[in-house]
Amino acid sequence: MRFMKSIMSAAMVALTALSTSALADTTQDLSSESVIETIKDRGAIKIGVSLFKPWSMRDKNGELIGFELDVGRKLAEDMGVEAEFVPTAWDGIIPALLSKKFDVIISGMTRTPQRNLTVNFSTPYALSGQRLLANKQLTEGMSLEDFNSPDITFSARRGTASATSAEQLFPKANLLQFDEDGAMIQEVLNGNAHATLVPDPTPAVEIRNHPEVLWTPFEDTYLAIGESFAYRKGDPDATNFFNNWIEIHMNNGWLKGRQDFWFRGFEWGKPD
Repeated sequence: MRFMKSIMSAAMVALTALSTSALADTTQDLSSESVIETIKDRGAIKIGVSLFKPWSMRDKNGELIGFELDVGRKLAEDMGVEAEFVPTAWDGIIPALLSKKFDVIISGMTRTPQRNLTVNFSTPYALSGQRLLANKQLTEGMSLEDFNSPDITFSARRGTASATSAEQLFPKANLLQFDEDGAMIQEVLNGNAHATLVPDPTPAVEIRNHPEVLWTPFEDTYLAIGESFAYRKGDPDATNFFNNWIEIHMNNGWLKGRQDFWFRGFEWGKPD
């Protein structure tokens, strides 16, 4: 009996060792396949961005500037690699990520169930929101409920959280969609659309530029949203690194400081 017990104990030890070895091999394989290792080996992180003021934009010399550029460069610095930005049309940015044209999307992307079926998301690295920016002449005296009508037209940038919010909050209204944020605001300026939903600080900037035409009729109406990094599925190491990086720079105030600079101040928009 003792002999049989010894054999069984030895067998259990061997099985445990094999299981532990197999688990270690699997973990090692997953780690080596992570985009984090690809970035380290390459010496550069490729970041997909779509131009949207003040997240990412070009200055008068054509150089990329904005909140996302600061985030991407700080991320690269902490990884000990270079930052390479890949400007991409918004409606093609997820397909470009999946085809490995870049490693991660850092472009003010909000998490949605539909997007999450295709890509993984980090925890939010920024918290912003949307306000109603409207044509003053067309909407003066209207209540918020009045905007949910077939007689009302909204403009929005195609594929953005603003477009989704307009459809959800004002389902009876018409929705005109454009590929550039400038076009959607121009429709409101021209009176072809009653209003649009846009993130801060765009409402304040546009009202300052067009005080006779634009206004925010409901200053306290503010739809808070969070933005996250998006990256390819099946990469636990990327999830671990990105989430920890975001937590560190949330806690030390760096992310808030850069967001306040780009979204609450206007120094960056003043002419030289």
